[in-house]
Amino acid sequence: MRALIVEDDFTSRKLLQKILSPFGEPDLAVNGEEAIRFFRRGLDGNNRYDLICLDIMMPGIDGQQVLKTLREMERDHGIAPKHEVKIIMTTALDSPKDVIEAYYKGGCSTYLTKPIDKKQLLGQLQEYRLID
Repeated sequence: MRALIVEDDFTSRKLLQKILSPFGEPDLAVNGEEAIRFFRRGLDGNNRYDLICLDIMMPGIDGQQVLKTLREMERDHGIAPKHEVKIIMTTALDSPKDVIEAYYKGGCSTYLTKPIDKKQLLGQLQEYRLID
């Protein structure tokens, strides 16, 4: 599984890395600009991501804007919605406004609140058929 973790908090980034590493070493981005750069490189090199864990609250370009940008890039590359990368939004806030923004306006796959529950995350990956 090819994964990208986009998280400005060191501890959260390391936790996600530890959970996902058994399935393939994930790439790590600490802000939205890096995430977009990694994603573009994957699209252009025909080495797309299967999963992106994307923090909502980050300095600079926040997760909501990154989500919209990534979905736009997929559309520009002719990627059908059923073949889009699975994007799991993560946040310390459990705000209905953020959920609505991420799901209905941004097109995220799932929304998880921190601290990330390993069983819940792995359950989502199984549901997406990214792991056994």
